[in-house]
Amino acid sequence: MARSRKVTVSTDVHGHTAGWAQTDPAPPAAPDPSAAAFFDVDNTMMQGASIYWFARGLAARNYFTTADLARFAWQQLRFRLLAREHAGDMSQAREVALAFVEGWRVEDVERLAEEIFDELMAPRIWAGTRRLAQGHLDAGERVWLVSAAPVEIGRVIATRLGLTGAIGTVAEVVDGAYTGRLVGELMHGPAKAEAITQLAAVEGLDLSRCAAYSDSANDLPMLSMVGRAVAVNPDTALLRQARQRGWEVRDFRTGRRAVKIAVPSTAAAGLVAGAVTAGVALQRRRRSSSD
Repeated sequence: MARSRKVTVSTDVHGHTAGWAQTDPAPPAAPDPSAAAFFDVDNTMMQGASIYWFARGLAARNYFTTADLARFAWQQLRFRLLAREHAGDMSQAREVALAFVEGWRVEDVERLAEEIFDELMAPRIWAGTRRLAQGHLDAGERVWLVSAAPVEIGRVIATRLGLTGAIGTVAEVVDGAYTGRLVGELMHGPAKAEAITQLAAVEGLDLSRCAAYSDSANDLPMLSMVGRAVAVNPDTALLRQARQRGWEVRDFRTGRRAVKIAVPSTAAAGLVAGAVTAGVALQRRRRSSSD
């Protein structure tokens, strides 16, 4: 039976906009309404960045060139470095975050996201992290993904893995097409903690009974606000903080490829965000040539 989908957009007193998409999986036999787990996506639930793998799938379909993909990989690395060195100052990243999907129809991006998840993202789900998430589900707790990627792509992953839903960045849509602009801020750093606070109020969660998982020190605000924080595949800064604070550490990085996760045949829609300036030019050239 297909699961229903619900997307909610909420703005806090600071003007930050959060989106969460609920996949509504079958409820457990004994649900725990006040507890939940929050999982970062990139390098926590999945090897690498979900946005990068989406871009790679587009390149395989000739939406981008190999050179475009290389530029995109560099932009992703630069984004992580800037986020670490200039916490909270993400204005430049915000301006270009969704530029390359400007004018794309939502249904086209949905179709591509579903295909590319199965081809490139599913094999890179960390089996160990997936087991952690399943443990919360088995205990009757809800499990949410929390990512700087658009809420729709988080929903794709959450639906495929049977999780509750996703919190992510909100993309503006007008007349069924993406404008290339964001609604509010990127779901990054303190914005994740604010969005979780909003969701907790809506869903009746007790954050002291909740857990959070991440690989990055950028997510310290999220990790610090819950009763149980777990560093998964942590970077150096997060590992240091985890040791100082007595947090649990899980590291699933080995020389072996991650075990592919079995996924159902249906899924929600998704889209990609990232600074792919060359892709914008390519898209516009194609659009012009087709006119």
